[in-house]
Amino acid sequence: MAVKIRLTRMGAKGKPFYRIVASDSRRPRDGQYIEQIGTYDPNQNPAAVNVNEEVALKWLNDGAIPSDTVKNILSKQGIMKKFADSKAKKGNK
Repeated sequence: MAVKIRLTRMGAKGKPFYRIVASDSRRPRDGQYIEQIGTYDPNQNPAAVNVNEEVALKWLNDGAIPSDTVKNILSKQGIMKKFADSKAKKGNK
């Protein structure tokens, strides 16, 4: 099963609100997901991001592939840097 970390759209028409979820890549965008990782609200200024760092790192370490948008969100939160550092530590052992 190929797992992706991606956005699921919620909210009203014209006022999107997104959940960051771990989902099977074969499922539809707004379909069933495995686990919710966080939320992203682009309507606020600045955009409100709430990510559970432990869960995100767990899925990244398990091989989940983030979408481009989620990768940018996680990079701004500093999670992708921590993931890269943990991967480098494992390689040096």
